[in-house]
Amino acid sequence: MMRYAVRHPERIVPHARRLARDAALRLGHRDHVSYYRAVMRLDTARGDEGAVGSHTHESWLKVGQIQFDYLVSHGLKPGMRMLEIGCGNLRAGRLFIEHLDAGDYYGIDISPDILLAAQRTLAEAGLQHKLPHLTLVQDLKLEFLPAGYFDVVHAHSVFSHSPIEVIDECLAHVGRVMKPGGFFDFTFDRTEGAEHHVLHEDFYYRTETLMTLARRHGLTGQFMTDWEEQSHPQSRLRISHVGGLRYISIIESGGGIVSWRRATGAQRCRRSGWCQRTRHQRRTGPGRAIRPPVLRTGSGTW
Repeated sequence: MMRYAVRHPERIVPHARRLARDAALRLGHRDHVSYYRAVMRLDTARGDEGAVGSHTHESWLKVGQIQFDYLVSHGLKPGMRMLEIGCGNLRAGRLFIEHLDAGDYYGIDISPDILLAAQRTLAEAGLQHKLPHLTLVQDLKLEFLPAGYFDVVHAHSVFSHSPIEVIDECLAHVGRVMKPGGFFDFTFDRTEGAEHHVLHEDFYYRTETLMTLARRHGLTGQFMTDWEEQSHPQSRLRISHVGGLRYISIIESGGGIVSWRRATGAQRCRRSGWCQRTRHQRRTGPGRAIRPPVLRTGSGTW
């Protein structure tokens, strides 16, 4: 901690402010949902876009576009139904709503303040005729949603702010609402070391931990290697019913080559060598590479 403070003295005062806020909120909010609602209420009061982690309007637009482009490249199209967990102020949601047929976008969030901001975004974008469903929730049990209904479920920068019991609750129930062949994509802050959290707002997990939770609830998944080339600091997992993965990433024995196999055949990743390296490799060079978990292709799980 002291070494970090010496290297980044400009972050000491902001962290001290967050520490004081965290202590005050923890006194009055014992469970995570009420705690994070309070966090979002304070953050939204300072600005809708900052509350979802975008410190400039340009960043807000860029991060939303990255999410949209990625899912469209993986098959999201009109005629499909989508559930966005933690829809926020529709940073990406406005693009999904415009892309999908009317009534086929469902956004949920635990924060009433950010959902009011989502309504403002919707009106400003002139998308009222798309009739999106925006719903306040108290948990991630998804009990009010029909079974086998969604082609795509998406959660961006949600599990990075969630303790493990919240993630476990979501994985216990999300399989029920997914169509056969549907998938659940989520981003998370990945660590190769000890799992930890900063205050009670930012949580860091190992890939294996989240994969194990998925298996516990009869689901399977994959580490989305092609997402690693995006200009976003978080990693991404795709969860589906067993046998439902559309893409399988394969790490060859040398640890450096990635190929993609579709359910209907095999094809080589046509991107540059950039996509064949982990984010850690891109930052530090091949000499300090950390190998991701290797997929056991016979069983379709990690």
